[in-house]
Amino acid sequence: MTRDLHVLATGALALVEDLGRPGLAASGVGRSGAADRAALRLANRLVANPEGAAGIEVVFGGLAVRAGGLLTVALAGAPAPADVDGTPVGHHAVLTLRPGQVLRLGVPPTGLRTYLAVRGGIAVDPVLGSRSTDVLAGLGPPKLAPGQVLPVGPEPADFPLVDVAPVACPPGGVVTLRAIAGPRADRLADPCALARTTWTASSRSDRVGMRLEGGRLERAGDGELPSEGMVRGAIQVPPGGEPVLFLADHPVTGGYPVAAVVLDAEVDRAAQVRPGQSVRFVLVPPPWREDRP
Repeated sequence: MTRDLHVLATGALALVEDLGRPGLAASGVGRSGAADRAALRLANRLVANPEGAAGIEVVFGGLAVRAGGLLTVALAGAPAPADVDGTPVGHHAVLTLRPGQVLRLGVPPTGLRTYLAVRGGIAVDPVLGSRSTDVLAGLGPPKLAPGQVLPVGPEPADFPLVDVAPVACPPGGVVTLRAIAGPRADRLADPCALARTTWTASSRSDRVGMRLEGGRLERAGDGELPSEGMVRGAIQVPPGGEPVLFLADHPVTGGYPVAAVVLDAEVDRAAQVRPGQSVRFVLVPPPWREDRP
């Protein structure tokens, strides 16, 4: 029996994403993958997929898909109002789509990215071992468009174990992110200004990085750095002084100073920050260093 999803509408942006392409940075290929990895993992666990199975990442709601076959699905991340043929359904819960039924997502009240997992995973062709779309490198499947038909893989041997996961939704107020200072904080005139300032996520933010407004970080001196490796969570300071927090599709190298690096556990939360939302940073000791009195 055929099992697929017919894309009827995509909203602002909808992409196929898994957990990315690890281990290729030395070849100039970033990891990419879901911007909020925890949300994709949760949606996959609910339908008993492997955590890295490909799903759909939806920015600011607006997705509509029709089931081609009997499908088990789950939603996680930003709590976009959802309905199946007009009947409201919940998030963080196991849902059944019968052949021909349409799942629609509205605009989430908080958060930015909603994840749809389908039991069996979205089975588009992988590129360099991943089904993720990397918008910076142009790798992976193209962004979704109405009229596309997405194949769904075979159902896994395991079965869903819970109906609903009690998980908090992304917050709507100030988001506080923990970060480690450096490695180029000494290139700033006042490194502590990063943590003193309440920043605002810019409308120019995307999967490459969250651009921050509301202040400027002045550099110490005019010298430039040679390009060096970049990681997800790095807070880079361009010449204009407005920081950029790198997200899933960040470049693999960069030459601007990195003022701090957001802890990996916090980067998923950063991916749910909406344009116009406030962000603060708290500088913490590196987890491998134990400060003693």
